[in-house]
Amino acid sequence: MTPAETEVAELCSELIRVDTSNYGDGSGPGERAAAEIVMARLAEVGAEATYVESAPGRGNVVTRIEGSDPGLPALLVHGHLDVVPANAADWTVDPFAGEIRDGYIWGRGAVDMKDMDAMMLAVLRQMATEGRKPRRDVVFAWVADEEAGGEYGAKYLTAKHPELFDGVDHAISEVGGYSLEVDPSLRLYLIETAQKGLSWMRLVAGGTAGHGSMLNSDNAVTEVAKAVARLGSHEWPLNLTPTVRRFLSEVADAFGLPFDPEDPAPIIEAIGPLARFVGATLRHTTNPTMLAAGYKANVIPGQASAVVDGRFLPGLEEEFLSTVDELLGPDVRREYITHDIALETTFDGELVESMIAALKAEDPTARAVPYCMSGGTDNKTFFADLNIRGFGFVPLRLPAEMDFAAMFHGVDERVPVDALRFGTRVLDRLLTNY
Repeated sequence: MTPAETEVAELCSELIRVDTSNYGDGSGPGERAAAEIVMARLAEVGAEATYVESAPGRGNVVTRIEGSDPGLPALLVHGHLDVVPANAADWTVDPFAGEIRDGYIWGRGAVDMKDMDAMMLAVLRQMATEGRKPRRDVVFAWVADEEAGGEYGAKYLTAKHPELFDGVDHAISEVGGYSLEVDPSLRLYLIETAQKGLSWMRLVAGGTAGHGSMLNSDNAVTEVAKAVARLGSHEWPLNLTPTVRRFLSEVADAFGLPFDPEDPAPIIEAIGPLARFVGATLRHTTNPTMLAAGYKANVIPGQASAVVDGRFLPGLEEEFLSTVDELLGPDVRREYITHDIALETTFDGELVESMIAALKAEDPTARAVPYCMSGGTDNKTFFADLNIRGFGFVPLRLPAEMDFAAMFHGVDERVPVDALRFGTRVLDRLLTNY
């Protein structure tokens, strides 16, 4: 095994053992301790790095490795150090023990995304130790706060320290590059090229306050409830974006299924649990998540509100919002809590070809296919503002029986050690040749 393969599992475990839970309200431990581990492991091999603390405890690490061809644009490889919280009582193991058992590394962040953090670190350490250069400059970034919007991570870095990313035109990061085994002769590797837009909306209705025993035809609760019901039960039509259409076509071909754009359900069913990643990318969605009104059983409140999680397809934001407004009606207004763009890039170019070549060199059965995420990552949220074209590519060759989608934010999150070793080999090839 290469040095990177040898140490990547322990590096991943070491990072998992640092609790970097992000509660979204500033009450968590922050990422500083994990960032200090990254800094220390880089220093051991003589790699200099920049530590940026955006707020007390909110640590970010950025380093640039000089390439052999300085005339080429640079590549950004980034991962987040924070994780979502975990309730230890629900787990088989301590979620922050980083235990290696049965060929897996267990713990919060094992797939989201301290696996990639460790792979980045292992590959960089090996290159530095061996005195090897990547083909082009590579900027490695381990950032804070992705799980709560990036305020203290990617947003802060791109706004306050854009010079750290000078010359970068492409990036790779999370939720892509993992395998789906069709049969022993074919594995599909899903590379994320698109992300739905985000629109968290607060719906507000005003009405006439009064006694609950009296007639009231101007009830704010009723108006909000009707609007929530219309949005929540609305059947958004099928709308296949270019990325989704190509994904469905590739999967249909791989499984020997007909591709009917009017009825993609059989194709989605064929990919099993991974349908959770892509099933919601065939249409817009509006899911009510919160309701608030009143303070006493016999008092009709003068205002009522609700929260809806809206996700819209790339290129169709105006259509989505127009329909939302029609469904709300004239008596309910919407306010943005968070609103973020949708993003879609094409599945072509030198980076894509290099990712495909690196996968096939390590797995001859590999076939790379683009897909759209229903969620979002730092690739979209902030690095796109610097005109950096982002892809989801954390290369993992997974066991056919593994429910990978369930690992994200799930109980007993874990990643195969062999998958991490595979990922270091692919990542090393990519950085060497791209």
